[in-house]
Amino acid sequence: MAHLTVGVEYGLHCLLWLTGPQGPPVSSRDLADLQGISPSFVAKIFPKLEKAGIVRASEGVRGGYLLAKAPEKISILEVVDAIEGKKPLYDCQEIRGRCAIFDSRPPEWAIAGVCAIHAVMLRAEKAMRDSLASQSLADVARVLDRKAPPDFSNEIGDWLDDRNKSRARKSEKRERSSEAS
Repeated sequence: MAHLTVGVEYGLHCLLWLTGPQGPPVSSRDLADLQGISPSFVAKIFPKLEKAGIVRASEGVRGGYLLAKAPEKISILEVVDAIEGKKPLYDCQEIRGRCAIFDSRPPEWAIAGVCAIHAVMLRAEKAMRDSLASQSLADVARVLDRKAPPDFSNEIGDWLDDRNKSRARKSEKRERSSEAS
């Protein structure tokens, strides 16, 4: 968790659109296009989410992703760890023993126990992880639901349905075209 990248932001925003009533699977491309973000980048995030058991995939023309469990059971920390891995916030280099005065032989008192700076960073990382663990995807979705107009969720559903139907029509045309050949 050294630095939370844009992948976490993209992943969380995409997952929000999967929290509503379960409809058909949603493609990573549609999720990316819906939000004006890179489809190839989103396509790299979803296998990580699938591996972590956050989403499940279905294949085919109408394939895509669905949440693998209820949004209340998906913590923000789980999403962060799935996308970023469990990297430490701080990587202590133990420079406390390198003081020039020690002439490459630091005294025991200088290197005993956990470095005081590292200890501060460990506490900060624990606080951050605890905070992320205490919030679920459903908590974030509720904030969005309160902010958005009542019909916004339906508009999103209609947009995704239109995309799905368009993809199905294109697939049917290709099938008919290849049968005629």
